[in-house]
Amino acid sequence: MNAPTDFAHLVPEINQRDVPQALIDALKARFGANCSTAMAVREQHGRDESSFAAPPPSAVVFAESTQDVSDAIKLAGDYEVPVIAFGVGSSLEGHLLAVQGGISIDVSRMNKVLSINAEDLTVTVQPGVTRKQVNEAVKSTGLFFPIDPGADASIGGMSATRASGTNAVRYGTMRENVLALEVVTASGEIIRTGTRARKSSAGYDLTRLFVGSEGTLGVITEVTIKLYPLPEAISAAICSFPSIEAAVRTTIQVIQLGVPIARVELIDDNTVRMVNAHSKLGLREEPMLLMEFHGSPASVKEQAETVQEIATEFGGNAFEWASTPEERTRLWAARHNAYFAAIQSRPGCRAISTDTCVPISRLADCLLDSVKEADESGIPYFLVGHVGDGNFHFGYLLNPDDPKEREVAEKLNHQLVARALSLEGTCTGEHGVGLHKMGFLVAETGAGAVDVMRTIKRALDPKNIMNPGKIFSI
Repeated sequence: MNAPTDFAHLVPEINQRDVPQALIDALKARFGANCSTAMAVREQHGRDESSFAAPPPSAVVFAESTQDVSDAIKLAGDYEVPVIAFGVGSSLEGHLLAVQGGISIDVSRMNKVLSINAEDLTVTVQPGVTRKQVNEAVKSTGLFFPIDPGADASIGGMSATRASGTNAVRYGTMRENVLALEVVTASGEIIRTGTRARKSSAGYDLTRLFVGSEGTLGVITEVTIKLYPLPEAISAAICSFPSIEAAVRTTIQVIQLGVPIARVELIDDNTVRMVNAHSKLGLREEPMLLMEFHGSPASVKEQAETVQEIATEFGGNAFEWASTPEERTRLWAARHNAYFAAIQSRPGCRAISTDTCVPISRLADCLLDSVKEADESGIPYFLVGHVGDGNFHFGYLLNPDDPKEREVAEKLNHQLVARALSLEGTCTGEHGVGLHKMGFLVAETGAGAVDVMRTIKRALDPKNIMNPGKIFSI
């Protein structure tokens, strides 16, 4: 399969629908001060962390309950006006942009932890609860929620984009960790999918249908997620390498040997330099792996020794270990600050972020050729990766006023995605399709599969009001 050979599909199609004043009046009558048409509020809800621009929504509704969401969608449906759910605005692929106009439903005030069932290792939350709030709420139970995309994203948004992050190599993604949902459909109907049971064979798996649907089928208003026991022992380490290839080969061997590592993240030397400048750190400015081990004291020690031995074979050096929470936080600051460190390294820039994922055995083939192309392009970039599961991200740092830079970056992205697809990988491991990868989705899945998705979309959203213009065109 090949990625598209032109970049027209990478520019958002701005096709604004009229938003009648009658709808605005109806929303204000229903929601009062919780409906805003102030330009500053609309602009805040009309952009995310992507490099795209589009006009803001015509109004923002601050929902405080599932009924609020239902009423707002019913009103929008009466006028066939698009609806876009908004959590904390941390998405990277243009998911929040009102490319066809409409209203934004902000669910950030729906931020209650509804029930903690420690004996069943589950917690049920409203969509505006963030991952850090979940872990704060459950910390006294000896449990934790492991999905960590870096940003303090909302659970609703993480479910909608099928997010994952640094712990996915051991704990999986949101796909594996969402048990049940409450969703408001395009008609305003409130439905429930799944239960707190760990498995079910009852009918179609609607939970998995909505997880990853990016708000195009409904608005998530309640999520039941899995929790895990806090490990008895946690140890973190960083290790520098003479080359990216050495770091990647180490990772491949660790995974193929079945070492149950909890996190293994790659940071290239460009990114280490950016992080050092941003966070005033003194890390060696070489390609680096950041690792974390979970388990009993004995198993953690065994895992760490095995990985250190493998790394040494590939020239790994300068191991630094940390076992206290404070030390681990210091080491992981390099990874979590990477995006913002990179943005600040080139004032005024915007980042185009890639998100390919390949089978672990093909990671070196995909990554090393892509690094060579990026170096030859002259475009500043950073590189980080959840390399334990074959997922990595280039961030190309662009002058937003220079179309030539945009063209070069899109060409690099095109070449990278084409390479990943040829290696039986995917164009997006965790960020979702949004606007940026719509053409790539067809290349990856085939036109027939996308037609099936369109059929589902039309059946559940016949007026095409749920976040239209994302994932695929209608």
